[in-house]
This record gives sequence, C-alpha cells and structure tokens, in this order.
Amino acid sequence: MVNFAYFQRLGKALMLPIATLPVAALLLRFGQPDLLDIAFIAKAGSSIFDNLPLIFALGIAVGLSKDGSGAAALAGVVGYFILTQATTAINPDVKLGFFAGIIAGIVSGHAYNYSYQTKMPDFLAFFAGKRLTPIVAGLCCLIMAVICGEVWIYVQQGIDHFSNWMAQSGYIGEFIYGVLNRGLIPLGLHYFLHSVFWFSLGECTKVTYELGASVHQICLNPQLVSHLTIGQAIPNIDHSVITKIADITTRGDLNRFFAGDPSAGVYMAWAYPVFMGGLPGAALALTMASPKNKRKLVGGMLLSLAFTAFLTGITEPIEFSFLFIAPVLYVVHALFAGLAVVICNALGILHGFGFSAGLIDFVLNWGLATKPWLLVPLIGAYFVLYFVTFYALIKIFKLPTPMADDEVNSTSEETADNIPAYIEALGGEENIVSVDACITRLRLGVNDTNLLDDDALKAMGAKGIVRIGNQSAQVILGPKAEAIANSIKTALS
Repeated sequence: MVNFAYFQRLGKALMLPIATLPVAALLLRFGQPDLLDIAFIAKAGSSIFDNLPLIFALGIAVGLSKDGSGAAALAGVVGYFILTQATTAINPDVKLGFFAGIIAGIVSGHAYNYSYQTKMPDFLAFFAGKRLTPIVAGLCCLIMAVICGEVWIYVQQGIDHFSNWMAQSGYIGEFIYGVLNRGLIPLGLHYFLHSVFWFSLGECTKVTYELGASVHQICLNPQLVSHLTIGQAIPNIDHSVITKIADITTRGDLNRFFAGDPSAGVYMAWAYPVFMGGLPGAALALTMASPKNKRKLVGGMLLSLAFTAFLTGITEPIEFSFLFIAPVLYVVHALFAGLAVVICNALGILHGFGFSAGLIDFVLNWGLATKPWLLVPLIGAYFVLYFVTFYALIKIFKLPTPMADDEVNSTSEETADNIPAYIEALGGEENIVSVDACITRLRLGVNDTNLLDDDALKAMGAKGIVRIGNQSAQVILGPKAEAIANSIKTALS
C-alpha cells in the first residue's frame, strides 16, 4: 500500500495548481464580449490557461515537498524550462504539453526532499541546503529530457491512440468515462482521470480575430489552422479578420473549452445533471426514506449538502454520506453518471467549468456552451430519476440511511473545530505520521489505521473514513478539510 499512499500524495499535490482554475475562468469569462467586454481582464484569465503546464510544475513541486517551501516552487519552474526546452532540442516532434508540468513537478518535488538539508564543504557552502535544490532539480530534469526526447514520442502516440479510441468508441467510451469518474472518487484517484481528459485529451490551436470593433478568440483543429494566415477570415465567420495565430496547441477538454474550441465540453457537460439534479434528488430520497422520528435530522444534514452540490459542484460530502452505508446506491450513482455522459453527447450538449459543475459555473459559462438550455430539463429529469430510484431501492432492499441507526452526537457542531479532539480521534500524536488535505478530505499517513476512532470522527462532522492498508487513510470532512489539516499540523508542531 506504499504506492497507493504515494498516489494519494500526488493527487493532493495536483489540487494546488487546479485551485487556480476558478479565478482564471472568472477573469476569462467576465472579459469576453458577451459579458463585460474588457480585453485586459480576458487576457489576465487566458494567461493562466496559457501557462497551465508551468503552474502545474510549480504547484506539484510544492505539494510534494516536505514543508511546502518556495525553494521547491523555484525548483519546479527551473525543472520545467529545462525539461521542455531540452526535450524539444532533442526531438522537435515531441509535445509534452500538460505532462511536462506533471513530470517536472514530480521530479523537482523529490529533488527538493532529497537535497534541501544537504551540507557542502565550506568553499561550496553557498550552494548548500535549499539553494542546492534548483540545481539538483535542473540536472534531474535534464536527464528526464534525454529520456523524453527518445521515448516520449511513443507515449504521445499512445495518448493519441487513446484519444482516437475514445472518440471512435462513441457511447461505450463515454459511458466508461462517466462510471470511472465517480467510481474512482472513494480511492481519491479521480484527479488522474481529470489530468488526461481535462488537460490532455484532444488539441486545438488558438486563433485571435477581430469582428467589428471586438477582439475574439477561437480554438480550431490544428490541421485547419495550418492553412490559415493573418489577415484571412475565420471559416464560417463572415467579416472576421485573423490577427494572431498561437505558436503552441491547447490540449485537454477543459483548456479547449475556455480557449473557444466549439467541440470541447464532451467530458464536462454531463456533470451538471448529476451534480445539480441527481444528487439533490438522492438527498431528498434518503431523507424521505429515513424513519419519521429522524427525518428532520437527516434532512437538515443532507439537504444542506445537496445545496452545496447544486451551487458549487462540491459533491464528495453527499456522495460519502451513502457510499459506506449503502454501496449499492453508489454503484447506481456511478452508472447514472456514465448514462449522463452518453445522453449529453447524444443531444449535442457541450458545457464546461473552471471549478466544478454547479450553478455558478453553469450560469457563468453559458455563453461558451453549446445547447446549454437543454441541460435545464435534463437536470430536472435527473432529479426525478435519482429520487425515484434511490427511494425504491432503499424501501425494496431495506437499505440503511444516514444516521438512521445511530444517534447523532449533539455536540458535533461544538467539537467541529476542536483540534485536540481530532488528534485523539486519529489515534493520538504518536499515530499521526503525516496529514494533508485536498478540497474535501484529510489525507493521512498513520502508524496504524485501526487506531482511528470512526465514531468520534463522525461525531465531529466526518462523512466517511477510507482506510487504505494499515498506514494510509482518508477522512471526508467537506470544504473545511484544509483548515482542519493546517490546524492539526500547527498543533503537532
């Protein structure tokens, strides 16, 4: 389970650069002609998307470093530039793209951990410790550049073949993607799926053009763009005049959506019916199927989680509320997610988000979407589908509902921020090896997962506890996970 624990750390590190996407999406959208029409605001947002691989290199390096040092960030930047430029010099046909940021970030984060305490002879003392880490990271990334220059072309071909398979497999590939998207969440590995589909799958080239008095951007198939020149009109856009053609391609469903690719959004639109309609419907079903004497208590918790999913697209708290007590419901949830991908693409719906598929992104990115109005009845239909299905399954198979069999600790709200109580529930200081957090969960390294007190953690607001072997665990807390993790670190230090 050591490898799995490592993937947990890497998944957590991926969240740091992903956290930049909401502000990038906000700036990019508000600056567009259909909203505020302010070019410098749009440019500020697009600058983040244009440099996303570099941001990932920096963020992952910091996330993997032992102490989140700025030296690790600098090492990530140095490593990224060396990796990308040296690889291109070795083989101009290699396109690392988003993966350059991941590779440089991983290499630089580990280079920092192994070198930041290194001591040097007196005459080289200036280069000791943290000042050594960018040098070590740079040398390591130079070695990686040699490897990538020779072998990445085959990896790249594999990714391209995978992309073509997904595109050509149609509904089968789409259904598999949707099921995996939800199915990997209990293990915390869904971020790796995102890294391929949102940031690497498919490519387009940005073209800037003037139309009337406004400046616009569109992202088109690179083969089409290769036949365009500055001063020409964009195909099918009358009276447009091309003013700039990007030198690099934009990759990934999410990046291409915000770059203006009219074919992007295939792997994001489906989430709106599930997050805004399905999960609130599930919450209502779980509430109505609970014993009458506990329905108010269950509803108070679940409906607030449902509103969070509806508004922001943060779904893990409500998903974990039924994952452990009734796994069959989660299986149905994953299958419905796969079905949603198929339905949205069959209807030609394309939509995207900068953070997650909640009402905020739904409204904000409406102008970039294709047929977004069709999502409105689909959200309603998914609300009914989840409600009827979940309610029927609970009643027919007598499935448990949240807190139906356990009295809730009335002091849970009072102890929600009681960090000593959290530490004790995690087995005490001696049991905690490491603690990190992503958006909704604590990611723990412990000496013994059996020492975790599930009842105490749930009484303080935990929606679920996932044990991975004997030394790794996750505690699902919702959006407060980061603050609690930081407080635990402070208390332990």
